[in-house]
Amino acid sequence: MSTVEKSGSFKLGDRTVKRLGYGAMQLAGKGVFGPPRDRDEAIAVLREAVESGVDHIDTSDFYGPHVTNQIIREALHPYGDDLVIVTKVGALRGADASWYQAFSKEELTAAIHSNLKNLDLDVIEVVNLRAMFDVHGPAEGSLEAPLTVLAELQRQGLIKHIGLSNATAKQVDDGRRITEIVCVQNQYNLANRDDDALIDKLAAEGTAYVPFFPLGGFSPLQSSTLSDVAAQLGATPLQVALAWLLKRAPNILLIPGTSSRGHLRENLAVADIELSDDVMAQLDGIAAAKGA
Repeated sequence: MSTVEKSGSFKLGDRTVKRLGYGAMQLAGKGVFGPPRDRDEAIAVLREAVESGVDHIDTSDFYGPHVTNQIIREALHPYGDDLVIVTKVGALRGADASWYQAFSKEELTAAIHSNLKNLDLDVIEVVNLRAMFDVHGPAEGSLEAPLTVLAELQRQGLIKHIGLSNATAKQVDDGRRITEIVCVQNQYNLANRDDDALIDKLAAEGTAYVPFFPLGGFSPLQSSTLSDVAAQLGATPLQVALAWLLKRAPNILLIPGTSSRGHLRENLAVADIELSDDVMAQLDGIAAAKGA
């Protein structure tokens, strides 16, 4: 059994994927804008991830923009039958690398066709609608209009499944009145646990939860407790943070990103890390201390 297989598996749409996946965001340049510093290494990372057993890659045509999808196509096309590529729509990038909402029918339709072209796909397995009412976190607002557009594109056969990103629990419930929601992708990690109740609800319903910024994103996790546990286990703090997510709930699919093969190997090795209930309790205290 490979390390990735040890992470277990979970349903994503009508597919079952290993819980350790790969997020392609870091394959773009600084600030997720422009080309990578080392395109050859980016291609090598993707190929090694798939060779190691990763069967779930998260991307978006607004990473770069277009950069990560084009690198995925160059590295992996023609894709293996077991590879699930998930993308996101709902945002566009300005010339100054800014992010802005793109929810109109024309913008969403163009985004789907752009993803299809740059990935060289006839149909996208899963498309997440990125809510943009607040760039930095979930905020209430109606997703009815953009989800209705995506549901129509789904009926046309361009999309198989639809998920939500940066969404509130209410938006998930409301969205299900329009179409099946197969996954929710929000920021969640040891120190940012606003979605605890949502994760448990989705787990009970058999819906995947995909935490982005599992290692803290642009502000990496820092905790003496995390460092102490890592030292005891002979692992890095970030490996322990990922292992905690794997044990936190069975419906969590991990998509840690990196542009380095060495770092990729460290990320994939987390499936070999065993966390006892006592260690989990210690790590759970990190969020409590942060909120104190």
